[in-house]
Amino acid sequence: MSIQALGYIAIGSDKLAEWSDYATHFLGMQRVERGNAAVAFRMDDRKQRLLADRALGNGAYVLGWEVADAAALDALAARLEAVGTKIERGNAALAEQRCVRGLIRFADPAGNRLEAFWGGGVDDRPFVPGRNISGFRTGALGMGHVGVMVERLDALVPFYRDTLGFGVSDYMNQPFNAFFFHVNGRHHSIAVLEAGHNGFHHMMLELFSFDDVGQGYDIAQGHEGRVSVTLGRHINDHVTSFYAKTPSGFLVEYGWGGRLVDPATWQASELTRGPELWGHDGLAPTPEANAALRAQRIENAQKGLREPVHVLAGNFQQGPGACPWWDAMKAG
Repeated sequence: MSIQALGYIAIGSDKLAEWSDYATHFLGMQRVERGNAAVAFRMDDRKQRLLADRALGNGAYVLGWEVADAAALDALAARLEAVGTKIERGNAALAEQRCVRGLIRFADPAGNRLEAFWGGGVDDRPFVPGRNISGFRTGALGMGHVGVMVERLDALVPFYRDTLGFGVSDYMNQPFNAFFFHVNGRHHSIAVLEAGHNGFHHMMLELFSFDDVGQGYDIAQGHEGRVSVTLGRHINDHVTSFYAKTPSGFLVEYGWGGRLVDPATWQASELTRGPELWGHDGLAPTPEANAALRAQRIENAQKGLREPVHVLAGNFQQGPGACPWWDAMKAG
């Protein structure tokens, strides 16, 4: 698998002041000055992870996928050209704007603008969050994941699975069609949802501390209309999160506790109990689908469906007392 992680996202917007406030005071990113036409944001030791750029045009978005080195980038370019995908080599000015050493540009069959790059720039200054958070879970897992809506899945699945080499984590056919793909240990780095139209649905950012998410929920609820999807927990990646509307109209999933997969051994399966253990009301693209998801959640509750919580070493304190459910889980 030559693509290693989701490295960055660039969005087209002329609402740079709104994005600066949103990304720093709510999400906790660090603003980086990029002149009058763009503003960038850090999440970790990288020079930038998110770029808001007037020149892209409102509503545009670009997903930047990281590869190991120049040779891996050339190999990916050759593979794309071999199946008829048009590529463009990014010039020095674009590479400098993206803070990378080299990149190519191309599109998936639905028209989503993609870039592949190597040599992501590292800042020698420490990351300083825009509000008091523990930090983002990035590193080898990349900056998070994205969800994109497409008119039809037919051409998208073979492109991401066979051409780009992404692994299928799982998929669902009811109440809507969706595929989840991984490129590293993160359960998925992109979710593709069949919605009858093309568009950017959300980007997911994972925090180190559960309290970061809860405090973010409080901040978001202080802005009318910002919370678009209620607090909930996904059934496949086990993330606990909520979704908030951005200045550009798409959503940010703000979450904690994602599970890891082993790309070498993971076996894809169909999700038959819906995408949620609980919560996330308002996530589906239509009222009918939302009603179906709500019914699935109630059924899951009646069946007592549970999943383990994923914590980092040292980031928890074990409580005393017997837990028959956990004892049964450990016993297999």
